[in-house]
Amino acid sequence: MTRILAAGDLFIRSAHLRRAIEHALEERPADIREIEFDWPDAPFGRVAEVDEASGTEDELIEALRGVTAIATQLAPLTERVLAASPELRMIAVSRGGPTNVNLAAARAHGVAVANVPGRNGVATAEMTIGLALALLRRIPLSHGTLLAHEWRGEFYRYDEVGGEVAASTIGLLGAGAVGAHVARVFAAMGADVLVFDPYLPPGVLDGVVRRAATAEEVFRESDLVSVHARLSDETAHLVNAERLALMRRGSYLVNAARGGLVDYDAAADAIESGQLAGAAFDVYPEEPVDFGHRIFALAADGRDIVLTPHIAGASRETAARAANGVAEELRRFVAGEPALHPLVEFAQGPAR
Repeated sequence: MTRILAAGDLFIRSAHLRRAIEHALEERPADIREIEFDWPDAPFGRVAEVDEASGTEDELIEALRGVTAIATQLAPLTERVLAASPELRMIAVSRGGPTNVNLAAARAHGVAVANVPGRNGVATAEMTIGLALALLRRIPLSHGTLLAHEWRGEFYRYDEVGGEVAASTIGLLGAGAVGAHVARVFAAMGADVLVFDPYLPPGVLDGVVRRAATAEEVFRESDLVSVHARLSDETAHLVNAERLALMRRGSYLVNAARGGLVDYDAAADAIESGQLAGAAFDVYPEEPVDFGHRIFALAADGRDIVLTPHIAGASRETAARAANGVAEELRRFVAGEPALHPLVEFAQGPAR
């Protein structure tokens, strides 16, 4: 009988993982154990050599005794944990970017790893669109005035009203699972969508977007730029002072991807100077955030800044897709079938 650990948290609960695994395995016998970490009530962070993890190595080592496979989002699967878990053969991690797993150590210890890319693509895309609309139409700012018992008629003045998506050029830096969904929705709303993505295959999104040859072209032509790239050494501070200076004065910026993609000091400078009319951010350079950063002072001062606490990918549907995705990878492992989304290939799962 395969022993599986459902290592959940307070977003993707261990009970969700258990039910999804039981449904996927159907009649195949499995001993499913559960452990649950306290993220997001307690922030995730670095554990030994892995990032964005929740829980401790010691508690995970104890929970993995005798376990063959684990389904998790945030468990810290470090070199020490893998070395102390000789029976572990499969890690199914319910994320697109499994930074909580030491892939090199998994490979060295003969442990297969599979993930669930795109699990929160729709949720993040919808949140991005919501942030852009809230920014363009000044929704949070006008909402705040009513809560302050103010009826401010000047919001209907020509120089105070916002703009429309249908009248805008929307620039997207990246067109993967999230960016492509955003592109289709904005195009359907009548926007001229301009995309820079050197990895976008030929023919994809044809008839929906225009392709930019460079990131600079996106900044020069767009009324609103939205960031959808993966964070890497190459893309760190993809949005910087030089590129923001290329934008039309009074343009907008949205980032619901990764905080490291934007130079937030440069963004604050651009807002203060009026180069940016406003910005919407769901992600930050440090999380939990540094509330001393000027972005928060500018927002409190009534600037058009929309801020949310890294919740773009958080939906019940995301949790369900994540649980079902790892459950399917475990079903394939138990059946000896290839993984759908392998990060470290496994040779063979348990005997049928």
